[in-house]
Amino acid sequence: MNAIDPIVDKILASVPLSPLGPGTPHEEFRHALACLKLSPPVMAGLCLRCDLLHESHEISQELHTPEGSFWHAIMHRREPDAWNSKYWWRKVDSHPVLIQLVAKAPALGYKYTNPHDFVDFCERIRGSGSGEEDMAKRVQQLEWELLFNWCLNLN
Repeated sequence: MNAIDPIVDKILASVPLSPLGPGTPHEEFRHALACLKLSPPVMAGLCLRCDLLHESHEISQELHTPEGSFWHAIMHRREPDAWNSKYWWRKVDSHPVLIQLVAKAPALGYKYTNPHDFVDFCERIRGSGSGEEDMAKRVQQLEWELLFNWCLNLN
């Protein structure tokens, strides 16, 4: 990925794998993110990466695009609100990033078939401390990276 802004580079380098749940907001990035002039889909993703779920939600719910629904669905999965996440996944319908996930997730140990099944999987293993939970975090990170890069290329 090309450098967008030094703060984005710092976030990507320093924020660890996001938990399957809401996580703890990375407050050190809140002000810097508010000052960035990036597209709303990119901002929704960055806020989500920093566990600023409220901010990500505010942005994504105003986006009436598949990408906005995608970020919205991920945010609700992490909240956790499985029903609401699945509602937003239905709004996403099909998306090229989902096709990429089907192709790339098996390398991480997960056979990704559809986002609804992944929501259910996350619901079952969240907070377990198991190897499956670690694997799901890596799949979630792949999902984030693929969608974030997709959103960067929309501009």
